[in-house]
Amino acid sequence: MIETTLNLKGVKSHYNAASRFIEENVRNGLGNKVAIISDDKTMTYNELLTDVNKFGSALKTIGVENENRMLLITYDSPEFVVSFYGAIKVGAVPIPINTMFQPNDYEYVLNNSRAKVLLIHEDFWVKLKDQRERYIYLKHVIVISDQVVQDADVTDYKEFINRGSEELEPFYTTAEDTGFWLYSSGSTGNPKGVIHYQKNMEASFKNYAQNILKMTENDVTFSASKLFFAYGLGNAMYFPFGAGGTTVLLKDRPTPDKIYETLEKTKPTIFFGVPTLYGSMINYVEKTGKIPDLSSVRICVSAGEALPSTFIQKWRELFNLDILDGIGSTEVAHIYLSNRIGDIKPGSTGKIVPGYEARILNDQSIEVGPNETGDLLIKGESITGGYWCNIEENQRKFYGKWMHTGDKYYQDDEGYFWYAGRSDDMLKVGGIWVSPIEIESLLFQHDKVLEVAVIGKKKENNLVYPKAYIVLKDGVSPSEELSQELKDYVKTNLAPYKYPREIEFLDELPKTATGKVQRFRLRV
Repeated sequence: MIETTLNLKGVKSHYNAASRFIEENVRNGLGNKVAIISDDKTMTYNELLTDVNKFGSALKTIGVENENRMLLITYDSPEFVVSFYGAIKVGAVPIPINTMFQPNDYEYVLNNSRAKVLLIHEDFWVKLKDQRERYIYLKHVIVISDQVVQDADVTDYKEFINRGSEELEPFYTTAEDTGFWLYSSGSTGNPKGVIHYQKNMEASFKNYAQNILKMTENDVTFSASKLFFAYGLGNAMYFPFGAGGTTVLLKDRPTPDKIYETLEKTKPTIFFGVPTLYGSMINYVEKTGKIPDLSSVRICVSAGEALPSTFIQKWRELFNLDILDGIGSTEVAHIYLSNRIGDIKPGSTGKIVPGYEARILNDQSIEVGPNETGDLLIKGESITGGYWCNIEENQRKFYGKWMHTGDKYYQDDEGYFWYAGRSDDMLKVGGIWVSPIEIESLLFQHDKVLEVAVIGKKKENNLVYPKAYIVLKDGVSPSEELSQELKDYVKTNLAPYKYPREIEFLDELPKTATGKVQRFRLRV
């Protein structure tokens, strides 16, 4: 990082995240170390820095300036990393976008963000190019392709990056300048642009990667969650780069067989997944009888939603590995509550990550005592500066330095946090609050259940009752008898009023690209 030698009025100390996460590793003697493993190819920190400089300087040749936005619709690939940090280095703002969006979603984020540049893999561009006149702020499209791009209206990535210089001075940004945006999953309406500062990656890295994972330059990370997701962006990019380590990038869809293949081939030390994936991976082993070699892995991490305690137990039995369950959000950049190495309480979300503070408030905004459920608020250095052009949500979500997470939690006498559902997911059955997560966690333990989501349904008289949507394991057929068996199972193991009055069997649950169950789609 470069500090100004002049005491200039109104100018704060220089900080540029591209310098911190890329150049610093080269300056520290790690230039020849492998930074990225992707598709049987590797890229060293020296090679990465060269391409970052070339991409950033090429952006300047097309008139990209400080705070201009650039949308990234790309697979997990070296091009993603190069363009992300290349944009930051010249003061521009990269915005990674969900690669599973539909064309109308892309139109929305292009226009909402006012992106001047679009970096996109060719197969995505094929679906969008006919609507280009609808992208009212877009000036330049850079297409990533295995072949030379022939379209005169766009620029080929390889040709574009070769315009740039291998030397590039970082733009004079500060830690409090905008660094990058992310878009929320859009589970309740249009996606929201989440603004993150230059310093937010640094804060998340120190708080979680260093404090909880004890990450060092010897670590190799592999994340099944993709880079466009806040969780994956830390896991697979700025965490390993912050430590001077190595990341494994997987372009393909993260199916259990592909994940196991990559784990055995690249031998990472830290693996990141989500609960539904861990469930599928466990089921894959039980179905095939093959136990993959995960001996290189020292710790596994889960986030996205509550991890069933049965998954922790089965994973340990299969691989002798622990899974650290935690919770984070797009707004906080990464995980803020987590279990710890050597301190795991199955079923809980663990304790507050150092660097953050937590409060649990009741409906009157009064802090509750131990074992009382309320709304979770978080404070910390990595929290977003707010939503882009969304005054209503900013006023609803942020209270000074505190952020309303939208999650219901309680904290036990030992300081562990226990997830009780989203604020709008809690059910009041017979006048008593019921957590759908509690019912789901129990049903997960049934030997015929693969996935489950519980929501509230209204009777004719507007009273609410729990309804369970269940995906059964391979070879198990739905039936009225099985439905009754599962209802009785809940009645036997939980308070009787908590049992699901209705069960519907599905082939699969609706999920976001990051593996979260979209309960709002089940409520339709």
